[in-house]
Amino acid sequence: MFPSLRTAVAAALVAVAGVQAAPQTASAAGNETSVAGTRACNNSPSLCGRQYNQITYLGAHDSSFLRDKSTGNSLAGNQFKNATDALDAGLRLLQAQVHKPNSTLKLCHTSCGLLDAGPLESWLAAVNGWMAKNPNEVVTLVLVNSDNAPASDFDSVFQRSGISALGYKSTTTGPTGNWPTLDTMISQGTRVVSFVTNIQYSSSMPYLLPEFDFVFETAFEVTELTGFNCTLDRPSRAGPATAALSKNFMGLVNHFKDQSLGSNILVPDVDRIDVVNSPATSADGNLGQHLQTCRTQWNQRPNFVLVDFWDRANPIEAVDSMNGLSATTGRKSASSSDRSTGSATNSRNLEYGAMVAFLTATLLLV
Repeated sequence: MFPSLRTAVAAALVAVAGVQAAPQTASAAGNETSVAGTRACNNSPSLCGRQYNQITYLGAHDSSFLRDKSTGNSLAGNQFKNATDALDAGLRLLQAQVHKPNSTLKLCHTSCGLLDAGPLESWLAAVNGWMAKNPNEVVTLVLVNSDNAPASDFDSVFQRSGISALGYKSTTTGPTGNWPTLDTMISQGTRVVSFVTNIQYSSSMPYLLPEFDFVFETAFEVTELTGFNCTLDRPSRAGPATAALSKNFMGLVNHFKDQSLGSNILVPDVDRIDVVNSPATSADGNLGQHLQTCRTQWNQRPNFVLVDFWDRANPIEAVDSMNGLSATTGRKSASSSDRSTGSATNSRNLEYGAMVAFLTATLLLV
């Protein structure tokens, strides 16, 4: 979940990849009802009565960092579609990386000179706008606090964006099995669960939850299709995964593959995305296989899973399988028709070649 591109070469990348991402806008997927007229929670009536911690949520890793026209198809981008598009399509987890280059919390990939997606406040306001148009949804945010900004900074931004009003306030300061149902969270208007790394819990802002006091994660820098596993990577103090689960930690599966450009430079691997995001269980690297393995080893479904390029290969099918859903309602399809495999691959090959040549020359001068 930390940056895929190494900090050691961020300055070199700035020279060729510095971009400003286009702002994200709120859209409406429509108020959800099933075919029978029953209210749907998170796209399914059957999820309304389930506790929050008894559901698997598909999430967009580095959801604010786009590889599209707005960023010049930046190699640092992890997604083709923005956060509100992801919510329209049924994802209910958004992860983002936050930096504080000055007095403003911003969404930046490794360095604000590399890929700057704008102020966190604007992004939160867009998500809040989407929530207002979709009142039957519970959404989780995971914010990587890269510069260790205090919780009060996040509180100020959440307040100004308006999304703090929807914040879920935990009844405990650590892992718990006593989460409410989605129906209860919707009825009480506490529909946004916000986990932030590198903060301390404060009773004055109880909706900002220190991530690793509630959640553990699997490894996040995977470069081989055989590299995905279900071993607890952090926080190490939680012990092995089985011990963490027995303490009511929730499990987050990182399922995104990086591609090496040499000299320890890693970028999101779009070339293997149709294998990595596949809901199938038959091949190494398949999302379906990874989730199934974790469910078997943990004796319970994973709570969260993060993927890159969520609109490719239908990863939500694997999550629906974890949740036992055979049908859903209210989702919008996300078309990738403007990205033919051939043209995208040719373009990437040219970009990769130029990037490798530049970085090689740069590193030789260091």
